[in-house]
Order: sequence, then C-alpha cells, then structure tokens
Amino acid sequence: MFTVRTLSLVGILLVILAASACGGAQPVRIGTEGAYPPFGYINDAGELEGFEIELGAELCRRANLECTWVINDWESIIPNLQADKYDAIMAGMSITEERDRLIDFSAAYVPPEPSVYVALAGAEEEVIAGRVAVQTATVQAGHLEGKVVDLVEYDLAEETIEAALSGAVDSTFASHSYLKDIVAASDGQLDFVGPTLFLGQGTGIGVREGDEVLRGKLNQAIGSMKEDGSLNNLIRKWLGEDEPTF
Repeated sequence: MFTVRTLSLVGILLVILAASACGGAQPVRIGTEGAYPPFGYINDAGELEGFEIELGAELCRRANLECTWVINDWESIIPNLQADKYDAIMAGMSITEERDRLIDFSAAYVPPEPSVYVALAGAEEEVIAGRVAVQTATVQAGHLEGKVVDLVEYDLAEETIEAALSGAVDSTFASHSYLKDIVAASDGQLDFVGPTLFLGQGTGIGVREGDEVLRGKLNQAIGSMKEDGSLNNLIRKWLGEDEPTF
C-alpha cells in the first residue's frame, strides 16, 4: 500500500532520474534582439543566426545549460529580463556603469569595440556634431547625449542607416563591426568620417541582479573559451580579422 510519504519519495526519485537522463542541464532562456548583424539576426530561412547565436550555443554546452532563444525589442530588453521574461541577455550589449546598476553582467565576451561615424560620402567631419542618428538606449546614444546639435534616436539600428542615406540626419554613430559591411555594400554612398572611439567595458551577458549561479556558470564557460582560443576564433569569423580580440 502506497502512503503519501511513499508517493512523495517516488516523485522525488522520478525527478532525479529525469534530470540524470537529460544530464541535469539547467533550462535557460536567452533574450536577444535578432536585428543586429553580425551579432544576431534573422536569416533568409527565418532562423536566428550570427556571432552570439553560435557563441551562445557553445557557452550553453560548456556550462551544461539547456538554452532557448527569445526575441525581444531592444528598448525593452532590460525591463523584460527584470520581469522574468527570460534569464539572460545576449544582444551586443556593452557593459556600462548605468546598466550595471540595473542588472549584473558576465565577463566580457567581446573586448571594448570601436565605435565610428558614417555619413554620405564626401561629408565634412563637422557632420559628427550636427544631427546624429543612433539606436536608442545604446552606449553610443549615451556617449553623445548633450554633445551634438540634435541626437536622433531610432528603435532599430537599420533605421539609422536609412536616415543617413535619405539625408534626414548628417551622420550615424554605431559599432564598427555593424557599420563596416553596410559601408562596403553601399556602392560608395556611405563612408566613415571623424574619429574612432572605444566605449564601454566590452560586451557581456546580462543576468538578473543577484543571479550568481547562472553568472558563475557563464563566466566559467567564457573563461574556458578565452583560454583555448575558441572565443577569438569566433570573433574573427563573425566580426572580422580587424576587430579587437582577447
């Protein structure tokens, strides 16, 4: 005859056996924008692809995490992490003091990236102080606040390019890894202008404040990829040979 205690023990045993069967992998939901190549984007097959998608899969394998991706708009990506819509953020997010007050970060998996200005070909350097387009809530937007005539913020990075091409703004300011392929494919319409700046403390994985268990697993996985050189290999593959590595 089964008692409540017996059934409870059977239930616990089944949970243990199920965990053993799948390797005890912790389920983790990763939020990403999916609109910021080459970090993460939707390919022609309608699937997520990019540097962070391949990196995330390897980090999850090394950390014994069962990861799924959640696409979320950039502007609400931190609030929705705080609201438990997912457990981590991988979305080309620079580590900054302002963001670190809201969430915690893993170790950087990309060194501080160069940020550059792009304008219509032939533009004078003065355009970087005029109407400048940025993606909202980015490290570039924070850097330029109060420093230009008109800071024009867009929800999507691609909208900043459309604004520059149409003449709605004088220039756009974003990471070099994002802009370089766009400039190369612009048939001479766009070109780099002005200085190159290094902003933030590198790109990291955001987790909810106090989630030290997940943060520790991710840090260990990132550290192992730095040690064996595989992280630098992925950076070169997706971001380019000219981008900073560890």
